Amino acid sequence: MADLSSSLSFLTDNAVAAAIKDAYGAFSERRKALGLPNPGTVDNIAREVQKEVLLSNFMFTGFRADLTKVFGMSPLFRISHAFAMGSQGNLPPYAFSAMYGTPKIFMQGNFGSDGALAAVGNYRWNESLVTKTNAQIMPGATQGLLQIDNDYTGSDFSVSLKAFNPSILEGGLTGIFVGSYLQSVTPSLALGFEAIWQRQGLNSRPETALSYCAKYRGKDWLASAQLQAQGVFAASYWRKLSEKVEAGVDLNLQLAQNAAASLMGGPRRDGTATIGAKYDFRASTFRAQIDSAGKVSCLLEKRIAMPISLTFAGEIDQVKQQAKLGLAVSLEIAGEELMEQQEKAEAQGIVPPPF
Repeated sequence: MADLSSSLSFLTDNAVAAAIKDAYGAFSERRKALGLPNPGTVDNIAREVQKEVLLSNFMFTGFRADLTKVFGMSPLFRISHAFAMGSQGNLPPYAFSAMYGTPKIFMQGNFGSDGALAAVGNYRWNESLVTKTNAQIMPGATQGLLQIDNDYTGSDFSVSLKAFNPSILEGGLTGIFVGSYLQSVTPSLALGFEAIWQRQGLNSRPETALSYCAKYRGKDWLASAQLQAQGVFAASYWRKLSEKVEAGVDLNLQLAQNAAASLMGGPRRDGTATIGAKYDFRASTFRAQIDSAGKVSCLLEKRIAMPISLTFAGEIDQVKQQAKLGLAVSLEIAGEELMEQQEKAEAQGIVPPPF
């Protein structure tokens, strides 16, 4: 072993390797001296608008009731029973969910009365690296879904590697693979890209795509933009109007080339613009939005007492002359000791599970 290491020492003990090492060390020291913040990930580049202000992740129809029992906070362990009626989405009439989490491990499983099964398992290797897995089996589907994510968070950059249904059983590599990188170049500006490689089968050719993104953070506002290879341009703007009021604008423009448009001398432009606002009150949260397609939506979350909360959702489509309503009741049961544990954990700043 000593002979092998001594024979390979010429790779590091030379002038070229020393110059590269010194240049990298000087570059790292200068970058550290800038004090650049972490910009987040490419997936969450517009999180403040798309996942916090707008109703995309909150809207539902029909009646829903959620019953949750909390057994522990450290480690986190809870089970939930969800009932749905009159839903126009993918909610089954009944669903059972179990959740377990520690600062390093997070596991969650969902089973619906329609036969749908979903499982999530995350593991935090260290403060910077988290591996996330997601598996889903839908009733009647010929193939399930397996997703594996690896997210690395540096001091001023983020790297993410994803794999959707990866396989080598056919004699070659198939699936969808996504890699993204986001780097802070100034205290306010971050630039990045996302590369996609996919191959459905060995009898088909691999397909690749490259997207570019930018994110700028002001004192109380944030703007982001993404340009995808398929001709899709997305932009968002978020602003904190006051301590309890947030507003956001999301724009999606798609340039789709077709034969008729080519004869007319240009591509066809399809776009949607959405503007929304979020109001946080003492015991409730109100969200409202309107888009260029003629839809007006609102959602009100009201905590009546400590274990009980109500959610009302409504949407009016002016173009299609349709209306949707949703009402949800949530009951979370936890003892006084568990509530005290949660308050102590938040006060001590304990690391949450790797969601």
